[in-house]
Amino acid sequence: MSNNNPGHSLVKYNTPILVSTSKGGKKKSVKELPPLKESGATSNEDLLNEILPPREYTQNGQLWIQYVSSTPATRVDVTNLKKELDTEIDKRQAIGTGICPLREELYTQCFDELIRQITINCNDRGYLLVKVRNEINMTIQAYQSLYESAISSGMRKALQSEQNKNDMADRIRQLEDECLALERESEDLEIQVEETVKIHEEIREKETSSHKKWKEEVKLKLQEYRNDIDEALSNPHNHK
Repeated sequence: MSNNNPGHSLVKYNTPILVSTSKGGKKKSVKELPPLKESGATSNEDLLNEILPPREYTQNGQLWIQYVSSTPATRVDVTNLKKELDTEIDKRQAIGTGICPLREELYTQCFDELIRQITINCNDRGYLLVKVRNEINMTIQAYQSLYESAISSGMRKALQSEQNKNDMADRIRQLEDECLALERESEDLEIQVEETVKIHEEIREKETSSHKKWKEEVKLKLQEYRNDIDEALSNPHNHK
């Protein structure tokens, strides 16, 4: 059978009271406490139960209820509370500075015990401390909400930044691929240009050689014509 004993607390409680030994039926619960009233309206025990509700737990299939103690505290109790607080901090290895849930829990229990002690002696002081406690709890909850919101916002920005980084990396790879493709295309075009230039140079060389040969042939014919003319002029009778 599971054991749901709430364990040790710095708040002083009375001896647990056995409520039910039923193992199969519906568990009997603690009666709902009324809302806080103005001091003097109820007894100290009722006030303490309003401020510090009783603990209800099961152990070995049995239902137990433990009410907060209404016994006034002495100076020795206060001294022992301080020692017990220090002992529990060391025992649970709570961190001395910064955020530490264990240390926060122990100091909360210590504050509740001080509220219990003061409420027994003066109800008005007890209610005032309860207001202080509630205000502190709301402030802590507000800071926790801000912290969680900041964490969520930071995570969103980190994820967005990572996504942008991945997108940028993909874009860089795409541009690099495009650059490689353009470089290959440029190399192919340069090869085509070189081949075209080479072909045109060969054609030009052939045309130049052909033109030069034709020119020489024309010169030879002209020279022959001149020679014939000169010979005809020098011997006119031979050409009658």
